[in-house]
Amino acid sequence: MRNTRTSSPITPTTRRTLIAAAAVGLVAATVLTAPTAQAATPKSFGAAALAAVDQAVLGADVGGTAWYTDAASGRVVVTADSTVSEADLASIRKAAGVNAGALRIERTPGKFTRLLGPGDAIYGGGYRCSAAFNAVSGSTRYFLTAGHCGNVVKTWFTNSAQSTLIGPTVGSSFPGNDYALVRYDNASLSSPGGFTAADAYVGEPVKRSGSTTGTKSGTVTALNATVHYSGGGTVRGMIQTNVCAEPGDSGGALYDGTKALGITSGGSGNCSVGGTTFYQPVREALAKYNVSLS
Repeated sequence: MRNTRTSSPITPTTRRTLIAAAAVGLVAATVLTAPTAQAATPKSFGAAALAAVDQAVLGADVGGTAWYTDAASGRVVVTADSTVSEADLASIRKAAGVNAGALRIERTPGKFTRLLGPGDAIYGGGYRCSAAFNAVSGSTRYFLTAGHCGNVVKTWFTNSAQSTLIGPTVGSSFPGNDYALVRYDNASLSSPGGFTAADAYVGEPVKRSGSTTGTKSGTVTALNATVHYSGGGTVRGMIQTNVCAEPGDSGGALYDGTKALGITSGGSGNCSVGGTTFYQPVREALAKYNVSLS
């Protein structure tokens, strides 16, 4: 059947109205797209703002967090362990104030703890840690370990029965840093060397040795990281990696071939699920105690 509806003719006045309406629509579309494109561009934060955010995270005093400044992205990357609540994260953002947009929050399983535990390797006072690198000053032999180990153990032994003496802790620094120096007082103990102190770099393939888990491999993920352990204590200037570690591995060596890089401090997770770990740079410890690697 033929449609018998009729349409009204478009008069010149109507045509001008439609053209004007179309033009308004095009302008409106242009105006709407401009803010959307602008919003997609992240705000850039300068060095001063990033430094202020770093201090704000430190001031927020939330245990179970670690952070570092990623200059490439212009962000302070905060890694929070399983003990950190949303309220804790909100307090960090609040502390950052107008620069809160510079924060990038990431999560990691487990809890950031100092990896001190009972067991094998170097013993003292009911604790077990691991030795890192042997060092010398003149004819006196030493080894480096973690400062939080040296803080609680004054005399070290090779066995849990504490019948074979190694020697005393002669220097220890934790928190702030995490290194200690132990002197060999037992002349019958060997102290092999062969390492050269070096600086780590992001992306470097590394290995870590410890008395609990042996040798494990991974990659350096950040430098100059700060970690606020859940059990207390904040350390700065750390090497951050994805190498797994467990209690008792504290004080062990981080290395790349014959390059001595760091001393195991702490981290989260374990060697079944993986985790994030932190290391005191070796060069700083050597300079502090005026010793060199053997």
